[in-house]
Amino acid sequence: MRDNVTISHRGASYEIGRGPAFYGIWGVGQTWPQPLEWWPDTPAGWYAAWSRFLAIERPETIAPVAPAGEQVAVAGGQAPGPVKGAVLPATLLAVGVACGIAGLFPDYLNGESLARQTYQLVPHGLYFAVWTASALLLLRGRGGLRVGTLLGLGTSIVTFGLYFADAGTAIAQGAHVMGTGLVLALVGWLACSAGATIAFVLHHEGTAFGAPRGADRLPLLAFLLAALGTAAAFAPSWDSYVLQTSAGTTQSVTAGNVFSNPGPVIAGNLTTMVALVAVAVVAALWRPIFHGGLLLLGALVPMLGQAVSAVIQIGQPTPPSMFGISSADAARAGLTITSGLTLAFWIYGVFLLALMVVAIAAVIAPPSPQPVPSPSAASGPVIGHDSPPIVPTGPGPAPFGPEPVAPGAESGAPSPASPPARP
Repeated sequence: MRDNVTISHRGASYEIGRGPAFYGIWGVGQTWPQPLEWWPDTPAGWYAAWSRFLAIERPETIAPVAPAGEQVAVAGGQAPGPVKGAVLPATLLAVGVACGIAGLFPDYLNGESLARQTYQLVPHGLYFAVWTASALLLLRGRGGLRVGTLLGLGTSIVTFGLYFADAGTAIAQGAHVMGTGLVLALVGWLACSAGATIAFVLHHEGTAFGAPRGADRLPLLAFLLAALGTAAAFAPSWDSYVLQTSAGTTQSVTAGNVFSNPGPVIAGNLTTMVALVAVAVVAALWRPIFHGGLLLLGALVPMLGQAVSAVIQIGQPTPPSMFGISSADAARAGLTITSGLTLAFWIYGVFLLALMVVAIAAVIAPPSPQPVPSPSAASGPVIGHDSPPIVPTGPGPAPFGPEPVAPGAESGAPSPASPPARP
């Protein structure tokens, strides 16, 4: 048990806090009471402890620990469980995915189910995969909380327009074309979006917005240009068909232009395009940019699904009925139909790839140094500075390495004599 220890900040692998007359670093889920490294309870000691904490922990995973109810006492080798408030959003995500999967099999639109249309099934499967991963990461605990929240939220934002476009078909053609599958899909989207939104509202602390700057900031221009290019290339026709008769007569036809659809469908597709650009701008301004990169990656999954859907669809046989020609007439004319993808699709692919690259770069970019919080943030038991600190003793693994020194000031923080023994 850790007695008289208060943890102030926690990351994915380590946590920092205050013990009797010392500041220390422990491993998350550590079962022995002594810290891995310790420093005296002085301002210089706190600076050195915080600098060391940033050196061994990924700063973007560090979050303050709530002062109430968060005093750590780990026993029996059990790591901390899910963060409080993560169960409800994870449950909503799970319910939404279940509804979405159930909606794959009944009629979706015009008497066809998604399960019978591979080009429709695959993108929906990608949405469900992200939302499922989001729920699992939320239940994993603090280490996966931020990642799960932002990936799920990004996917929900962009899929709103895509589901809106599907519902727009029923709005334009009449409710009779809407099947049970579409209803279940909309309910599933609503539940998943509610779960991701609740998780964000409960755990959004530690973020801010500002103009890009510093070596670890990707330019806003890169995000904006890649997003605008992706959105613009989403609108033109992607599908190209060449009809040829036995007499050698040919005709070229393109399909899939966003603006050739009924008004409600156009509105849904435009919403998708606007949402993608908006997410890219927010991602570029988010601090730390690691969080913005995660949100953007989640938003790119539906756009990737649209590209995969187009490739699958173009590889399937094209029925003559798509062009208002009966099968009998096509057979008499010796009609053959060759399908392909237009230049607009390949431009879309290039911009989408560029947007994925900048999003991944934001996630893996070296984080900026975090400001040193006040020593009061690590408040713990009030013990006089003249009280002897708990000095780790006994054999153990090698120390982490040399102790950082505060710029322009003496360290004032002795390196631990030796790390604590593991039971």
